[in-house]
Amino acid sequence: MSESSPRRLSDVQETALAELMRIAPVIDELGARFAEAGETLALVGGPVRDAMLGRLQNDLDFTTSAHPDVTERLLAGWADAVWDLGKEFGTIGSRKGQWTVEVTTYRAEKYDPGSRKPQVRFGDSLEGDLGRRDFTVNAMAVTLPERRFEDPYGGLLDLAHGVLRTPGTPEDSFSDDPLRMMRAARFAAQLGFTVAPEVEAAMTAMAERIDIISAERVRDELVKLVCAPEPRRGLTLLVETGLAQRVLPELPALMLERDEHHRHKDVYEHTLTVLEQSIELERERLGLEPDFVSRFAALMHDVGKPRTRRFQADGSVTFHHHDVVGAKLTRKRMKALRFSNDDVDAVSKLVELHLRFHGYGDGAWTDSAVRRYVRDAGDQLERLHILTRADCTTRNRRKAERLARTYDDIEARIDALAEQEQLDAMRPDLDGSQIMAILGIPPGREVGEAYRFLLDLRIEHGPQAPEAAEAALRAWWAGRAGDRS
Repeated sequence: MSESSPRRLSDVQETALAELMRIAPVIDELGARFAEAGETLALVGGPVRDAMLGRLQNDLDFTTSAHPDVTERLLAGWADAVWDLGKEFGTIGSRKGQWTVEVTTYRAEKYDPGSRKPQVRFGDSLEGDLGRRDFTVNAMAVTLPERRFEDPYGGLLDLAHGVLRTPGTPEDSFSDDPLRMMRAARFAAQLGFTVAPEVEAAMTAMAERIDIISAERVRDELVKLVCAPEPRRGLTLLVETGLAQRVLPELPALMLERDEHHRHKDVYEHTLTVLEQSIELERERLGLEPDFVSRFAALMHDVGKPRTRRFQADGSVTFHHHDVVGAKLTRKRMKALRFSNDDVDAVSKLVELHLRFHGYGDGAWTDSAVRRYVRDAGDQLERLHILTRADCTTRNRRKAERLARTYDDIEARIDALAEQEQLDAMRPDLDGSQIMAILGIPPGREVGEAYRFLLDLRIEHGPQAPEAAEAALRAWWAGRAGDRS
């Protein structure tokens, strides 16, 4: 142990004590209630870890000797609300004031080699329960009501050193629950910790075990990782261990061999830099809460490049249409990971549009081109601003400043047009009812075609007076007479 470690351990313990005092009314009452019923109870896992890091939230996890029916009864007389959604896994949830409390019976389950779900089996001791947890920093507990600290696997020391280790061998741990390999990457990204060499070695050797985990559970871990403070750290670990190849293969595919003259930049490193720059802009423009859609769009924006890379006769490299190809790959991957349709549509749209700005050049876009940019971005416009700005990773300061000024200009034009024309609610100057009345047609396909004609007219020429819009509609309809005959 280094000379600074004891002082750091002391700081960790003092921080934990202060946090535990803050939640004393909850843990003392609950501990006494279980003790009176002849059951043991301990604050456990993430809340203990977070208390030591000074970041304890309002979600509290406990483990107990009590079986779920007993736990439910004890909570019912204490909490404001109780639910049994996780009862088959031994967990009873409740709410007490501002606190969300989950109490789980000691567990001892394992995965069968080919199963996606664990066989639920209750344990009989706190130490046994702690031993089945994912990492030593999550295998600490505070028994209640006496508030005795339990650390049978050295989690406090690992926390002080910022290291992720498993309570037993990592091979046994990852065999019990392969998702723990992804959790290692997620915790590295959330906590800024390093992964012990033996843990990383086991992740690499056992990467294929992640295949038995459901897409939904993989997705949830990926979302938490991407929304962590340091996602690059976790994503790098996934790539280096081979896990990314199995859950997000588009990411390691970006590690293209560079041509001998280094005429194109490393797409993989560029992507991670874009992600980091996107996070900075996200905080400035969207607020402090992590925005998954914005971050995942940054991560996926260039995934079409490997399939579209072409070497030219002069040695240059092109990636024509990688935006369109990338959007299709993004949609396919997100659907495989069971993302919601809204998230799939939003991220895919951003990937497809991320190059549109580069047609702006020196500001030669017409007002109609600016309107189309806004129309196509729709409700993702602010995120598109973030992605487009983050996508500039050039080391050429003059080029970077010129691109920033150019995008400042397009945003200013969007704002000016929005103020004049209400771009955020862009609609044709006549609605569907007016179209049917003017043309004397019933609801159907032709109304939709007329609507789109008027919308294009609005985009090209800006808002129209009702009389001008009606005249244009009648002229368009008359020109279609031959098609309808």
